[in-house]
Amino acid sequence: MLRDTARPLDYDALAERIGDARFVFIGEATHGTHEFYEERARITQRLIMDRGFDAVAIEGDWPDAFRVNRYVRGEPGDTSAAEALDGFRRFPTWMWRNEEVIDFVEWLHGVGRAGFYGLDLYSMFASIDVVLHRLKELDPAAAARARARYACFDHFGGDTTMYAYASALNVEASCEREVTQQLVEMRARYLEQAAHDDDDAFDLEQNARLVKNAEEYYRHMLHGSATTWNLRDRHMADTLAAIVQHLDHRLGRPARVVVWAHNSHVGDARATQMGRERELTLGQLARERYGRDAFLIGMTTYDGNVVAASDWDAPAERKIVRPALPDSFEAQFHEVGLPRFMLLHPPELGERLERAIGVVYRPETERQSHWFHARITHQFDTIIHIDRTTGVDPLERIAPPSRETPETYPFAV
Repeated sequence: MLRDTARPLDYDALAERIGDARFVFIGEATHGTHEFYEERARITQRLIMDRGFDAVAIEGDWPDAFRVNRYVRGEPGDTSAAEALDGFRRFPTWMWRNEEVIDFVEWLHGVGRAGFYGLDLYSMFASIDVVLHRLKELDPAAAARARARYACFDHFGGDTTMYAYASALNVEASCEREVTQQLVEMRARYLEQAAHDDDDAFDLEQNARLVKNAEEYYRHMLHGSATTWNLRDRHMADTLAAIVQHLDHRLGRPARVVVWAHNSHVGDARATQMGRERELTLGQLARERYGRDAFLIGMTTYDGNVVAASDWDAPAERKIVRPALPDSFEAQFHEVGLPRFMLLHPPELGERLERAIGVVYRPETERQSHWFHARITHQFDTIIHIDRTTGVDPLERIAPPSRETPETYPFAV
């Protein structure tokens, strides 16, 4: 049945399947795979050129992505994609500082018709710097008030983990009141401009909102994974809504946006183990908010290699991706025998294991660390499978592939 349903990658057919959806979410099973970036770029280029999509929103930090946005829109400053991407210096740098993204950003710059935005909230201190720098130019008195409020973070030395521990141990260490006051003041002064065609005001307001949401995220970081996960995905969903509102005003019509993020964010959590554990996802929130205007695409792989780290903040390595576990969708897709295919209308496949490799890959605990149960047919609207994949080409040097000892499933967990 699956062989009859699988078809070679056909982006004419995919565009027809997407139809008039305003939001196309394109996932990836790993954060460091060349083929996923390559196919996402091809799909996005078609949507921009043939369907009039207006922006790309990524699972990346707002201030770094907004610098790229200025470049692709032809504003003064950076003179190349590589230069525009220089802001992505926080771990994991290879996720956006790679040759695949450079090619896509240069294409966006050449076309000059679509924006580039970040949805994530990890850039708390970078966003504070943006707010202070911009206010100093616009309103020195307002900048002084902002500096006094954000001084609450000074004794943490730019270390968000230190802030997480301090605020967890002592509620008086929290900067919640200060960041909320700052956001309220800025919304009162700049929200009307930000909602319309003033990119600088929009950027300023979004950075202040990010600081407020990131403070909450780090304050809850030690309380449990579901709490912080939901804060993060809600922030991404709300940032997407703000981008759309801003573009709607600018364009005078409903904007259309492509979103690039991991499968674990793009897919609908209600069809996964994550949902049973009360975790929300951007894809679920989009379906709830936009209905059929949200179209979700997942991408999977069977084996190959990937660029990832062994631990958070560890160096990037080119790591061997082990063959998919037997009771998984990826193993089922492998049996189709095609190197690349799509399930345009995925048939009912029941519940199986599905792999998720983020910026950290630990093959030695493969089953425990990287697999979860899902009903993939309900998680995504369309599935693209690339059987063997290779790592991205980072701009910085990384370690070559290591030799991995095969895991003995299911015992080596």
